[in-house]
Amino acid sequence: MAEIAACLADLPGPSDGAAEAARARESTLTKPPGALGRLEEIAEWLAAWQDRNPPAVENACVVVFAGNHGVAARGVSAFPADVTAQMVANFEAGGAAVNQLSRTAGAAFAIVPLQLDTPTNDFTREAAMDEDAFIQAFTAGWDVVQPDCDLLAVGEMGIANTTSAAAVCHALFGGDAQDWTGPGTGVSGDALSSKARVVAEAVTLHKPEAAGPLDILRRLGGRELAAMAGAILAARFNRCPVLLDGYVSGAAAAALNEAQPGSLDHTVAAHVSAEPGHRRLLDDLDKTALLDLGMRLGEASGAALAINIVRAAAACHAGMTSFADAGVSNKSE
Repeated sequence: MAEIAACLADLPGPSDGAAEAARARESTLTKPPGALGRLEEIAEWLAAWQDRNPPAVENACVVVFAGNHGVAARGVSAFPADVTAQMVANFEAGGAAVNQLSRTAGAAFAIVPLQLDTPTNDFTREAAMDEDAFIQAFTAGWDVVQPDCDLLAVGEMGIANTTSAAAVCHALFGGDAQDWTGPGTGVSGDALSSKARVVAEAVTLHKPEAAGPLDILRRLGGRELAAMAGAILAARFNRCPVLLDGYVSGAAAAALNEAQPGSLDHTVAAHVSAEPGHRRLLDDLDKTALLDLGMRLGEASGAALAINIVRAAAACHAGMTSFADAGVSNKSE
């Protein structure tokens, strides 16, 4: 945990030179200033964090981490815990939505199962993970980020992990448990009320004893949340921009940001999911999502879908001609 804290205290920043070069080039391209809206912002963000201009998306990677949660035994999900392993097999066979979206985006895909036969502890009774388990999962996420990856999309699979995400967010940002607790895989009515009570119970137990945001993630998160946090932090040191997926990946990322403000500057929220706590979380993180399509699947589906938006931003920035080269009159001074 001390090593993670040391990394967070010594984060590399963006390349000011690459960002300035991107801004200078943007002003010469054959379009009115600002005409491409957020695509222009994305191109500059990509250049700054890749430390190159023009930026490019040549080796996009989609990584899904999978973990099981002991709190699933409390009936917080509409599906049994066995579904996690079954979906991992589906990912491996190429049959999930994210497989299709990754293929469409021209991105490499990896599924990383994390001790599925050993669920985390029921965090309404004890910490989800001890320090060794947390570090092992965090390191698994760190190690998966390859040096040639130039855009990373992170996501997850794990029955009951929206309960975990809600508990992490409630502990980090306060409010009421109901504010952070949503249907997940489809619970409603009394089952949804029970899920919110589980979240409140867990936060009441752990928040007073937590040593900080990363300890909250250890106590209330899951292996896949810890792994996503590790991958996001590793990407920062590899100068690899990151697309955050939905509510669960956002909760994992939030623990990093609360531990060290600015630690998510190299990330963009790919989409805002239909899980009600996600929009609230993005507001707290000061992130504006690229897409709002009512998705709530997880498994990096929204992040994979957003890869082509980032790729398009880079292509416009690099491929458009300047006013001078095209022989087009620029805006009058």
